[in-house]
Amino acid sequence: MDLNELRVKIDSLDEQIVKLLNARAEVVVQVGALKNARKTPVYAPDREHQILERIQQLNPGPLPNRCLVAIYRELMSGSFTLERQLRVGCLGPEGSFSHVAATAKFGASAEYLPLPDIRSVFDHVARGHIEVGIVPIENSIGGGVIDTLDAFLETPVQICAEIRLAVHHNLLANCVLEQIQRVYSKPEIFTQCRNWLSGTFEHVEVIPVASSAKAAELAATEPHSAAIASRLAAELHDLKILCENIEDYANNETRFLIISQTRAKPTGNDKTSLLMTTAHKPGALVAVLDAFRQSGINLTYIDSRPNKKQNWEYNFFIDAVGHADQPEMKAALAAAREHTTQLVLLGSYPQAVDVL
Repeated sequence: MDLNELRVKIDSLDEQIVKLLNARAEVVVQVGALKNARKTPVYAPDREHQILERIQQLNPGPLPNRCLVAIYRELMSGSFTLERQLRVGCLGPEGSFSHVAATAKFGASAEYLPLPDIRSVFDHVARGHIEVGIVPIENSIGGGVIDTLDAFLETPVQICAEIRLAVHHNLLANCVLEQIQRVYSKPEIFTQCRNWLSGTFEHVEVIPVASSAKAAELAATEPHSAAIASRLAAELHDLKILCENIEDYANNETRFLIISQTRAKPTGNDKTSLLMTTAHKPGALVAVLDAFRQSGINLTYIDSRPNKKQNWEYNFFIDAVGHADQPEMKAALAAAREHTTQLVLLGSYPQAVDVL
């Protein structure tokens, strides 16, 4: 075949694909009607996981799995709209890394609500103003995100999914590097770019703000100001990218949690998050950890925060591989409770495998 004949063949295949996509959409509309009648949540992370796993298993190539997954994420985004508009809350304004993670996960058709701080995301989910929220929980360089950990102590929400996002920081400004007098960004981002900042600037004021997108807003309106933020923030606020990828480690990655009021069903590749306070006795923490070891459960994350109700008492956050409905996890949780004064199941949810 020559080029024109091949293009005609592609056009014919596109026609079939569009018909099939709309046939699928008609079924989605019926699903939406049933969900609305039963007041079932639009977003089902276990079903999402099942679909993405299945299309990769069905894929014979030559199209790579990553491409198919991206196509189906957008397809599911449009499906949410046909069922019922999905409202997603994230740390704003637009252009923050939370916003970038949200759009990578839920696509172009979801409605995004940028909120002023992480606690606001929790509050909106808890009050039912939005169906899901996205919050950062840890960074591969900077560690745990304090605002998120503290919000879990005070807000009754469920973790229903997680996202891993490759994070690249950029210095944004509308002046040359030598004219910069102050740099805005989130405290965690300054931590991730500490070496670059100290090696680049000598007498520059480093000012923490609530989000990297807010930093870009300020840099766009104040003379001699810069921000460390995403490429999207540069586009939204008409800022120049003076320096790209200024994070201290090239494989910088942030894990985000999706919070809602509903639990996720088991998928076979899950993670369980817990909040606990150990009992006041020697070896209590060791006994809790040993409960998981004896059940053959791997722990992937442990962090602690002060208990604001009692001085010198600490709450521990733990991620364990497996779902709370599995017998092994049930046995571990039962054994762990004997050595705690508080053990709260924050959620069991599909593990993020791919980095977005």
